[in-house]
Amino acid sequence: MKVLIAGAGRLGTQIAQVLSAARNDVTLVEYDDNRVAELEGLPHVHLLAGDACDPGLLERAGALTGDLVIATTGRDEDNLVISLLAKRRFGVGRVAARVNNAENAWLFDQQWGVDVAVPAATPLISLIEEATGATDTVALLRLSKAGVEVIETAITEQSRAAGHTLGEIILPAGTVVATVVRDGRPTVPGPEVRLLPGDELLIVSHEATEQEIHAAFQ
Repeated sequence: MKVLIAGAGRLGTQIAQVLSAARNDVTLVEYDDNRVAELEGLPHVHLLAGDACDPGLLERAGALTGDLVIATTGRDEDNLVISLLAKRRFGVGRVAARVNNAENAWLFDQQWGVDVAVPAATPLISLIEEATGATDTVALLRLSKAGVEVIETAITEQSRAAGHTLGEIILPAGTVVATVVRDGRPTVPGPEVRLLPGDELLIVSHEATEQEIHAAFQ
């Protein structure tokens, strides 16, 4: 599936990592050049700097051949414009948009090109399920076509992984850490990243069970 995500905040970045780990073709568009530079090296995600409200940029991002557009910026007006362009100008089959202000929810309908309107408080996995139409949920999410599980775990003071680097953690076969979220910001994980209490991890696996992942970190 070819996915275009507008907005590289915490939510947009996490969605990009989950969907790319499930072997989708993912492009992440972000207006802030500094944020794009921060995310350089994000595995299997195409990064594009610019304003996703610009039709020309959406076209360069691949909207003409896209299967799914997800608008996750922090501005409802931008998410509506992106949705309308995606649906009406580029004919994208499925468009999902984040609703930041509940008072604006009535605008997020098919007249604005929105197939799925998702309130800001919706959990990440529920948003992905709504956006992609996935229905086979195992652990937090199983993307049925790829046979991939995405499991979330949090590091606490009592976690065995606390204070250790990712490189020191023995992971089950076929398992990778997709992102480490610290102080609300996702980071590209490397073996040198030291895990601290309060860290949240998104883990992608083709083989491991939720219990095996828990055992590795907790």
